[in-house]
Amino acid sequence: MSQDTKVKLLEGALRTLAEQGIAKTSARSIAAAAGVNQALVFYHFGSVEELLAAACRHGAEQRVARHRDRLRGVSTLAELLDFGREMHAEERAAGNVAFLGQLLAGAQAQPRLAPATAAGLDLWIDEIEQVLVRVLAGTPIAEFTDSAGLARAVAASFIGLELYEGVDADGAARALGALEQLAALAAALEELGPLAQRAVRHRLRRTTR
Repeated sequence: MSQDTKVKLLEGALRTLAEQGIAKTSARSIAAAAGVNQALVFYHFGSVEELLAAACRHGAEQRVARHRDRLRGVSTLAELLDFGREMHAEERAAGNVAFLGQLLAGAQAQPRLAPATAAGLDLWIDEIEQVLVRVLAGTPIAEFTDSAGLARAVAASFIGLELYEGVDADGAARALGALEQLAALAAALEELGPLAQRAVRHRLRRTTR
């Protein structure tokens, strides 16, 4: 029963943050969403901030687990972007984009939320990095790419697009289209013959010195 109550509170916190925003998220509102007594927030988590931090980790673990098999089947950058489009639509419909936006805003004012928010995002970044290492292996740009840094750039781009879409949907669509153009360029590089790939590598080495 104790574990069931904790899960109810975690789910209630996620729902409250997405639907009411960080400013209206309180022990009372979370308990109401979870259908439990308000005192249980403090009994199980100690504070609202600790509950929100735990909810962030809980939510990220659930979402990453849901998409892990699909991510591990991605074999090209274009497929990764296609996955990103589909996941974005699903996450927005489920209210998770709104939740992420509120959590990022809350972390600015409540520093204790920042580590949990970063840890939740790291779960996504780790999965994306594995995809990038796999799809870039053997390409001319693999040896010049910091996969860990690129994974963070990809994650940051999608987070930014998710939040940006709310104020400029056309602009967000154009930005995603630009990312797809880069994926097409990477695919074209992969199709070059051995001599051309060596030339590209030589040029990249000179540029990155």
